[in-house]
Amino acid sequence: MTRMVRFHQHGGPEVLRIEDVDLPRPGPGEVQIRVKALGLNRAEALLRAGTYIETPTLPSGLGLEAAGVIEVVGEGVEVFAPGDSVSVIPPQSMIRWPAYGEVVTYPANLVVKNPPSLDWRTAAAVWMQYLTAYGALIDIAKLHSGDAVVITAASSSVGLAAIQIANKVGATAIAVTRTSAKKQALLDAGATHVVVLAEEHLAARLNQIAGAQGVRVVFDAIGGPIFEPLTEAMSKGGILIEYGGLSPEPTRFPLPAVLAKTLTLRGYLVHEITGNPVKLEAAKAFILEGLEDGTLRPVIDRTFAFDQIVEAHRYIESNEQFGKIVVTI
Repeated sequence: MTRMVRFHQHGGPEVLRIEDVDLPRPGPGEVQIRVKALGLNRAEALLRAGTYIETPTLPSGLGLEAAGVIEVVGEGVEVFAPGDSVSVIPPQSMIRWPAYGEVVTYPANLVVKNPPSLDWRTAAAVWMQYLTAYGALIDIAKLHSGDAVVITAASSSVGLAAIQIANKVGATAIAVTRTSAKKQALLDAGATHVVVLAEEHLAARLNQIAGAQGVRVVFDAIGGPIFEPLTEAMSKGGILIEYGGLSPEPTRFPLPAVLAKTLTLRGYLVHEITGNPVKLEAAKAFILEGLEDGTLRPVIDRTFAFDQIVEAHRYIESNEQFGKIVVTI
């Protein structure tokens, strides 16, 4: 038996329960991990609430990120051994491979040995954010030195990862945030410029920053009313990558800007990287290099204990965090 977080009905954080669950031995190609820390993501709150892209059969587990020690390896697994310090790549389905547990089972091809420099909290705060930002900025947009990239929801873990990746390749990171409360923190985190939506006209400020060249890449998690001003500031042939949709308001299609500037507007899920072995290996190499040379440094906002999982999910929904929420076991 092991303790796992599950929910029997959709709803708020209070529907989460810690329950004793029978966990079978890992099958062929799988490993079993004694979890030391979990990284929490908004996707898990959406699954719990019933608004995620997956629809679970209840009761359901959840969770996309964990770090810990391998306890058992299944048949055919040769690259890992009991005692290895590892973290997990977010799976295609967190219903099939839930991470919120004291012991979890994962496919070996979604497990990575941790660099020696990472503690458990940091190791649990790596893969979702950096894979998401890498896939959009490097794999799809081919971000490079001299580019300007706009990053909305910049104080999220993915937003901060995007800022670091932009700096790693020599691009100019322009962070967009709702209020001035996190402006200095975003500058300290590496943003070259910060645009405050409550105080500045988005398109005018972006045009002032980028000049006649315009912004080639936009990495947006929000949609809604900022969608049109974002495209107004983009360069000819620019690309806007939408990976969220946090705004409850409608997102109007910016037809004039799209036609006049021949823009590409593209939806994106991290599954495009995690589901492609070749792309995943390239992403892992890029991220591990950044972790080792210090250009990529996970920002951890707050840490909760495993028994505080309800409080941790309440904090996710507060939208107050700056970086990653981590749960330790």
